[in-house]
Order: sequence, then structure tokens, then C-alpha cells
Amino acid sequence: MGEGLPGTSGEAGELRGRLKGDLVDRLGLSAISSMVSGGDPARARAELEVACQAILNTRGYEGLGDEERAEVVRQVIDEVVGLGPLQPLLDDDTVTEVMVNGCEHLFYERAGEIHAAERVFESADQILMVIDRILAPLGRRLDRSSPIVNARLANGDRVNAVAQPIAIDGPVVTIRKFSNRISTLDQLVERGSLPSWYAQLLRWAVLLRSDIAVAGGTGSGKTTLLNALSCEIGTAERIVTIEDSAELRFDTHPDVVRLEARDASIEGSGEVTIRDLVKNALRMRPDRIVVGECRGGEAIDVLQAMSTGHDGSLTTLHAGTAEEAVLRIVLMSRFGMDLPTDIIEEQVASALDLIVMSCRMADGARFITSMSAVSRAEDGGVRLDECVAFDRSRRTWHLVSEPPCVARAVADGTLDREEVEAWRRSAS
Repeated sequence: MGEGLPGTSGEAGELRGRLKGDLVDRLGLSAISSMVSGGDPARARAELEVACQAILNTRGYEGLGDEERAEVVRQVIDEVVGLGPLQPLLDDDTVTEVMVNGCEHLFYERAGEIHAAERVFESADQILMVIDRILAPLGRRLDRSSPIVNARLANGDRVNAVAQPIAIDGPVVTIRKFSNRISTLDQLVERGSLPSWYAQLLRWAVLLRSDIAVAGGTGSGKTTLLNALSCEIGTAERIVTIEDSAELRFDTHPDVVRLEARDASIEGSGEVTIRDLVKNALRMRPDRIVVGECRGGEAIDVLQAMSTGHDGSLTTLHAGTAEEAVLRIVLMSRFGMDLPTDIIEEQVASALDLIVMSCRMADGARFITSMSAVSRAEDGGVRLDECVAFDRSRRTWHLVSEPPCVARAVADGTLDREEVEAWRRSAS
């Protein structure tokens, strides 16, 4: 990553500190502050780089090579204008997540694997200064009275910050970077996350207005798949998306309403929950409702929406298997409405059509794994029929059975019989 400077980390920090001090002496705090707040970060960086290079040409900085000069200048400007050690990681498109664990540890995720960064923060105050720089434009703050903050940056990156006394070993920051590199099923096929015949099956499921829940663990690619499925919705349909932090992107769809939940203010007012937004979305004439993730009582509202004329809705949830996904939906629905379990299970069976699983393997690779059709069991509970099976050891897929929607669509002419027959041959 090219983050290192010659000598020990202490010497590198001393060099940065000296250059920053000389920069303040040369330009003055007011001039630097004016540059930083001027609204043109690129121009501020260019002007500060010129000043830093001029300082490095004076006495006291002899012996630095061209690469070392460029590196120390970049690091100082990152601290003055950017986000310090976080800046090169946020600028790197291959980095998908950044994690600060106090002063001594800074990690980042690339291609599903976690690595330790070469450069870390020098003090808790430096971390808090960076957090404040992130949150200030959003009208948020992190302190002892409000030690947990969730926010979204202008570019869609999701930020969670935790400070003392909640974070015992110093401020903790987690930044989930929004990836705009994958937004279609075809791109997932190219990456090897699923075969083309499986992608076609998912494409048909969206076309046929199946209600789909995407389930998986943290970082397994649920949101990426949800975005790809959402982009298969026809442009004649009106979409309402509901998220904790708005990550879904629609580059070409003309009729998308994006709603985002909001935490309570410091005074304890102004909270807008996912459940509030789901209820409000029903009044916005949606053809499709896409809920970024079900985490609580809103699950019952999503199920009711799916069952009352909003077919083709999509959501995600945390679960390791399709069976666990059903249990979680039932549990979360009971948070939203105190109904007997068997009544909620009937609601699940009538509302959901498909559960699609995603997973992240030990080496960081992400796959769209199994698909299960959801229906009502003879005893009134939820029946799951595996449609697509995934062999984790071989990383291969097998079509077990077709979802019922395919045969129905062929019978009523929605899908072309010859096209489906060709697909069946490719999937066998």
C-alpha cells in the first residue's frame, strides 16, 4: 500500500509532526483553515502540497529520497485535509471495509480477507478528530453523552463509531465502503459468485414478482445481491427502497423512491425507524418494496405488505440457513405484533416465495448458494423445498427442483416455453 516511511514508526511520526508544524508556521492556522473549509478539497491539497515541498527543500530535511518526500507530504496532507491513516484506505477501491480498534490497531478488508494496515493512529484524540471531521457535515457528534453513532457519508459509505465509556480500549470506527462495481446479476456471474443458469432463474423470479428474502452472514454479499435483484425490476414499475443506511443504487431506473431511517437526536427526538418507513411506503403507491434488512418488528409489516398486493418485494436478513431464516422472521415478527407462532408461520408461508442464501468462505470468496421455495406445510407451518443446492467443498451448484413460479409462467405464457427448455438443459 506504500504507507511506510523510513526508520521506525516513531521516527516517521516525528517527521510528519515536524513537517506539519513547519507548515503551520509558514502558512498560519487561519490560512490553512480557510483552505480546508473552502469547499474545494482538490485545490486545498494542491496548494498544501506546494507549500510542503517548499519546506522540504529547506534545512533539516536532507537525506529524504523522492519517494519518501512524496509519502510524508501525502500523509501530512491527509491529516490536515483528509482523514489521516484512513484516507489511503478509503481512496483504495479494492478496500471494502475499514476497522479502527483504538490507537494500536487499524485493519482493512480486501477481497474478503482482513489485513493489518502499516500505519495506525497515534492517539485517541487523533481518532476522535477524524470522527468529528466525518460526522460534522452530517450534523452528528460522538461524545460521552452520545457514545454510539451510525451515519452515512455522501458517497454512500456506512460509518459506525463507538467512543468511551462504551469502547473500553479507545474509540472504534467501522466504515463499510459502498461498492458500485457490482450492480447486476451478470457481474456476479463474471465474478464466479453463481453460474449463469442460476442468475437466469433469479432474473425470472424477479420478473414473475416472487417475494424474495436474501439471507446470509455478515459480509456475505446480501446487499450486493439485493441490489442486483432490484436492478432486474422493470422500468415501468415504481420502487420504494427502505434502508438503515442507503446503499442500493439504481443507475437507469426512472421511478425509485429511496427512504432512509434516522436515529433520534441528542435530545431524544426525531427518530424514524425502518418500521415507520415500511408503513409509510404503503401510502406511496409502490409496485415493489425493497427493505435493505429486516432486523426487528418491521418484519411483520414486510410480510403483510407481501401478502396484500405488493408481490415482488425483496429484503435481506441475517441467517445461516433457510430454516434459520424462517425462525428469525417468526421471532422478529413477534417483536412487531404479539401473535401466536403458528399464525405468524402461516403469514410467512403465504407471504414469502423464495429464500436465497449467500455466504463468505474462509478465503474471502463470496457465493450465492442455495435457493428454497417457501410454501404452507400440511400441518399449517412453513414448508421449505430446496430448489438449488450448493456443494461448499466443490463450490458447485445443482438444480434440485424448479420453483413453482416457473411452471406457472410457462403455462400462462409469461415465459417462453422454448427458452425455459433451453434453460433446463443448461442447468442439468
